[in-house]
Amino acid sequence: MPSKQAVVARYILRLLKTISLPDSPSLKFRRYILSKVVPLLTPRVKGVRKEKVEVSGVAAEWLIPDGAPEDKALLYLHGGAYVSGDIESHRNLASHIAISCGCRALIINYRLAPENPFPAALEDAVSAYRWLLVRGYEPGKIAIVGDSAGGGLAVATLVFLRDSGDPMPAAAMLLSPWTDLEQSGESHRKLGRKDPMINVRGLRKDALRYAGGTSLRDPLISPVYADLKGLPPLYIQVGSLEALLEDSRGLARNAERDGVRVQLEVAQGMFHVYHFFLLWFLKATRRYQNLAHFTGKKSEMPDEKTRQPSTLGEISFYWGKSCKCLKSTGQSGFIQYRFHDTG
Repeated sequence: MPSKQAVVARYILRLLKTISLPDSPSLKFRRYILSKVVPLLTPRVKGVRKEKVEVSGVAAEWLIPDGAPEDKALLYLHGGAYVSGDIESHRNLASHIAISCGCRALIINYRLAPENPFPAALEDAVSAYRWLLVRGYEPGKIAIVGDSAGGGLAVATLVFLRDSGDPMPAAAMLLSPWTDLEQSGESHRKLGRKDPMINVRGLRKDALRYAGGTSLRDPLISPVYADLKGLPPLYIQVGSLEALLEDSRGLARNAERDGVRVQLEVAQGMFHVYHFFLLWFLKATRRYQNLAHFTGKKSEMPDEKTRQPSTLGEISFYWGKSCKCLKSTGQSGFIQYRFHDTG
């Protein structure tokens, strides 16, 4: 059952979607909402230092939690349907994840459509990963994280890196990833009205803006159609009431088919990228604990029942080391995580 806070948040967002986000608002207006208004609705983050950098000609920012090691990094790819979103809109979300995982995060302002259609965003994401390698970060100590369009872009980046012979990062963590720009999944039709964060008809227009004439079935645009063999482990979080639910399920099925270790976690009663509202309700906090668990860091976030720091069991998966399962002590009520062992 979703918490009362989650229900309230969902109705507030649905109202915003109905009043402020019609099918075809100007991109200028949408970009303003995401970059200037949404950050005001998300909790500010303390204990994270910001450092502006330029990555291969693209504006970027390091988000560095207090005490974070210098040799591990997350590459964060923001959402926004490839036509909106930036460092400002996703700084708080990326910072929460950086704190949870106990390492610094690099978030980039990849180029947006329609001014810069495919493959501009992909080129920028690939360049950012290679930038980290040039600066001495080991592939096994880098994880790629992305939400919504950034989640799909993260998978496309992995596919491109594999085909180019680049060394793979340790893992990818995908939050409500948009992996099927054709919107062929059943959830697009059945859950489009229930998801307060997604405008299904508008999303189709954004897909065409991003593709710029390239087929929406191109695996680097819609990675649900990609061959995923050889990719690092994937951890996917998605809400049960979101229009892109089938994007995550389809990606997880294909990863399993291609021998990629994958964990799919469906949050009951949650909507698209509910992670934005981390401190509004405890269920999202728990999902962040799971993200931290995935990267091998003991969480210091409050336990859902006791409000005390939860004690998580030691896990064998840590920045690319092989494992068969992840398991908590049970004190925080976590499910047992199982991966397919690829040997």
